[in-house]
Amino acid sequence: MKNDIQYKQGRMVKDPQSMQPAEHAEWQRQCAQYVRGYLFSIGQPLVYRRSDGHTIAEYADGRVVVIR
Repeated sequence: MKNDIQYKQGRMVKDPQSMQPAEHAEWQRQCAQYVRGYLFSIGQPLVYRRSDGHTIAEYADGRVVVIR
């Protein structure tokens, strides 16, 4: 049986440790935006823990559910 899974490996143009603070903040924002978009595109919620300790699930339709 042929393996149909293909892997893609990329390299960053600039190492995060050598970025200026503004560049690093923008890179982090873009990463978070990419992850959110990817999860929503496959029908999964974005789950994270807020600073107040609650675990939150955000859905593509705008729902925000407190899990704990």
